[in-house]
Amino acid sequence: MAKLVSSSLFIFLYIISRFMSILGKLNPWNSSLPYEILSVEFAGRFRIDSWATTAASTDFGGIVHETPAGVLYPSSIDDIINLVRFSYNSPYPFPVAARGHGHSVRGQATAKDGVVVEMGALRGEGKIRVSWSESLGYFADVGGHDLWVDVLHACHAHGVSPASWTDYLHLTVGGTLSNAGISGQMFRYGPQISNVLELDIITGKGEFITCSKDMNSELFFGVLGGLGQFGIITRARIVLEKAPTRVKWVRMLYDDFSKFTRDQEHLISIHGLNYLEGFLMMNHTSPNNWRSSFFSLSDQSKIASLFTQHGLLYCLEVVKHYDDRTGSTVDQELKDLLKDLSFVPGMTFKKDASYFEFLNRVRGEELEPQENGLWEATHPWLNLFVPKSRILDFNSAVFQNIILKHKTSGPMLVYPTIRKMWDEKMSAVIPEEDTFYCVGLLYSGGMNGWKDLDEVNEEILRFCDKDDEEGSKIKQYLPHYRSREDWMKHFGKKWNTFQENKAKFDPKMILSPGQTIFNSLY
Repeated sequence: MAKLVSSSLFIFLYIISRFMSILGKLNPWNSSLPYEILSVEFAGRFRIDSWATTAASTDFGGIVHETPAGVLYPSSIDDIINLVRFSYNSPYPFPVAARGHGHSVRGQATAKDGVVVEMGALRGEGKIRVSWSESLGYFADVGGHDLWVDVLHACHAHGVSPASWTDYLHLTVGGTLSNAGISGQMFRYGPQISNVLELDIITGKGEFITCSKDMNSELFFGVLGGLGQFGIITRARIVLEKAPTRVKWVRMLYDDFSKFTRDQEHLISIHGLNYLEGFLMMNHTSPNNWRSSFFSLSDQSKIASLFTQHGLLYCLEVVKHYDDRTGSTVDQELKDLLKDLSFVPGMTFKKDASYFEFLNRVRGEELEPQENGLWEATHPWLNLFVPKSRILDFNSAVFQNIILKHKTSGPMLVYPTIRKMWDEKMSAVIPEEDTFYCVGLLYSGGMNGWKDLDEVNEEILRFCDKDDEEGSKIKQYLPHYRSREDWMKHFGKKWNTFQENKAKFDPKMILSPGQTIFNSLY
């Protein structure tokens, strides 16, 4: 009997010690999280082990490492609501960050000593619904956690498709709408944030709010391009159009930047094309890169002859959609659109592809950099919106000088879009001029090589700030600043509204701390 009592006491004490050990990991003295979080309904989907917290501590950029105290793998929207409410009502509110596909480059989806919500855990929980109404036409209700590639598949099954995309489709809906969502369709359809009809949002108070242009409009416009500061997007209603089946895909080479930009601006001013982007080609890099292996070996040999005369070339890339109905006329229509352009004679390259193949072109090339270790490298990307009035000087100072001098590699995008396709009421910030250029410097470095590339970025940003007058300011896209003053400068006349929205929808500053807007590093 004594042995039985002794054995039972040992088991009891062991259980108590294990329980106290778990509490110790979450008590206020060892963690920023209160131990009461264990009693919340979602506790079974909440993890504090090093595997989970380490995986949520960094992103695609590989530069910033901020370890959260815990990670939530939600099984429903209610889990996220309960988490945010728990933090909001706590005597010591903790930060919460929604992580989509982890494709930010400066730790924007991290939450040091807080909780990261892995939105991907919801994939498959809700269905992407395609609908039609007489007033709206076709539209899709999609989860903020859904990947755009899954949206494409679901919509394509109904013969429809979103009109505006990002170049890479394996990003979440909530992630791109929190920034803007840009690509070569913008000149015609606007950014992704201009193609949203309605949103469901979890605010920093843990409120669940449906909003649109006409309903809770402050939240609607604030969240679009709002960098995750006012709420977590759980559903978006997206505008759809009839989907094409195939595309004519053309690239043309230029050795003169003035002709290159003049032709781009001409093409976005007329109707006919569905996509337009431009990019740099340098003699120390391959004509193909991880974004697309468009050029054949014979094409690359032909291009190499131009590099003997020019160290830097510019490539204009355009696409025209077609289907069975327009297949017999698309070639002539495309010829008419391109006939008066000033590209280097004989330097035109064409491809016929399926609509999906074109849209998914970056993913299709993703295996090669993974095999070569580039996907695990650092990515100190710099994305800018450059007003038309400054693009020629930008070419001289940045492309022809800084970029070539440092022999940086990776895709270097430069293409124009139109201001009127953006809604001024949204939080996204763009230059004041009617036409501005999207510049994406998408280079990769080794695990420590990003520091050298960051110095290149700083040199470029110093040029951007030089002689910067009202109306011609260069703005960062996917911005990263370390001080409140720099954020105020970035948002300019939108800052007061941005600050008021923060006070209204996230007064305890719980959401998206990784942006360092209201918790600046200095």
